Amino acid sequence: MGAAGSKLEKALGDQFPEGERYFGFENFGNTCYCNSVLQALYFCVPFREQLLEYYTSNKSVADAEENLMTCLADLFSQISSQKKKTGVIAPKRFVQRLKKQNELFRSYMHQDAHEFLNYLLNEVVDILEKEAKASKPEHETSSSSSPEKIANGLKVPQANGVVHKEPIVTWVHNIFQGILTNETRCLRCETVTARDETFLDLSLDIEQNSSITSCLKNFSSTETLHAEDKFFCDKCCSLQEAQKRMKIKKPPHILVIHLKRFKYIEQLGRYKKLSYRVVFPLELKLSNTVEPYADVEYSLFAVVVHVGSGPNHGHYVSLVKSHNHWLFFDDENNVEMIEESAVQTFFGSSQEYSSNTDHGYILFYESLGPTK
Repeated sequence: MGAAGSKLEKALGDQFPEGERYFGFENFGNTCYCNSVLQALYFCVPFREQLLEYYTSNKSVADAEENLMTCLADLFSQISSQKKKTGVIAPKRFVQRLKKQNELFRSYMHQDAHEFLNYLLNEVVDILEKEAKASKPEHETSSSSSPEKIANGLKVPQANGVVHKEPIVTWVHNIFQGILTNETRCLRCETVTARDETFLDLSLDIEQNSSITSCLKNFSSTETLHAEDKFFCDKCCSLQEAQKRMKIKKPPHILVIHLKRFKYIEQLGRYKKLSYRVVFPLELKLSNTVEPYADVEYSLFAVVVHVGSGPNHGHYVSLVKSHNHWLFFDDENNVEMIEESAVQTFFGSSQEYSSNTDHGYILFYESLGPTK
């Protein structure tokens, strides 16, 4: 790896970012799904910074219980503190912990990178929420006459003396969470009913020769509810025809988009990989948003790529943008610098049967403007 490591160092030369480290991850049989996602998260700077801060503030706690988050923080700390600029690290402790905690990831079968990302982020949220509750002083169970800020949100006294607590907002929420609003308009009385829901990533249906912009437009397209699907309007007190649409009420700081490339085909009785060509731009403007977030702009910084023709076998690699350079990570293989133009080779295939099976699967975008 010495010569190969120096190859990347030579390619970057004087442009090698101060204090940055580029390390491949060893594959333990089938852990490319994990490695590719971890690389994307390591180069998600706000996530990395928060996790390293967590590591620093927790490493002095002697009786700290090991969990998936402490293992991940330990791995990120190992990478960032390496003397060498490039090389290979074995994320053994993290993978062992993952398999111990979730039997889904224990087998040697091909795993889904999106399922893993979802599980990991939710697990980190659970750990942070438990820690926030554990650190909350006892006296905060009593009510007071005015709302006050407490460890896990805003405390709002109710008329009957019961304290209602807002949900705990962790730094994972601050980085990845957005809010969708589901608007339903009754076609009889024109009343609009809105229901909000949070998300950590957006899963988009895809079509052949399309783009992320068109997939997002379809996601927010208006649907008419009629016949058996009529909507119960509270104002009319009856079932009515209505129009429904989903919009992004609050865009996240880091927007994670999952392309639904694995589709269940009824006639085949199994899942099939959709190799469709879906263009994902380096700069993305979100148009399906609610004011004041109209046309918020994002920049692509990581792509998890699925390599292979089917859902049950294949490989995952990742493309990462770091300090304006694009890098290619493939397990413990040499970390390579690639041209920005090479990113478009991962859009997908225009024809159903193509020799190109390397397709963008999970996209990571960072907001260029305020999303607070």
